[in-house]
Amino acid sequence: MLQALQVFTTVVVGLMVGVEFSVAFVINRILDALPGGSGQLGRAHGGRMLGALMPFWYVGSLVLSAVWAVAGWHRPGAVLVVVAAGLLILSVVMSLLLLVPINNRGKTWTPENRPEDWKEQMNRWDRYHYVRVAVIVAAFTCLVAALV
Repeated sequence: MLQALQVFTTVVVGLMVGVEFSVAFVINRILDALPGGSGQLGRAHGGRMLGALMPFWYVGSLVLSAVWAVAGWHRPGAVLVVVAAGLLILSVVMSLLLLVPINNRGKTWTPENRPEDWKEQMNRWDRYHYVRVAVIVAAFTCLVAALV
């Protein structure tokens, strides 16, 4: 049963990392290259769609990692799982304090109502997101290392 939990947790966190990595390094670059207000509309739509999904994914990943840490406490790799859970806690805190406030504003914007500094706000979100991606990549790496 523990092995199934380990594999499931690693897959869930790995998929989350993949989505967030693609947002940072693929999707947003595509959207930013679109003409006119199209990119901003795409970011707003992505903010609404992923903004509804990602809280469950982040918290679910954290819970799964915590359960793994408790269930496998006396097994090799337990410290790595605890570190991964700590990094996932950091990613949730970063999200709530830094990224969600910008996302909540940005997901309501249209080319007609967006503020003058909308690009600066999106660039700030991107910078915070790069750091968050690095944090969750590190958490995923710890989980994978705990398996071997």
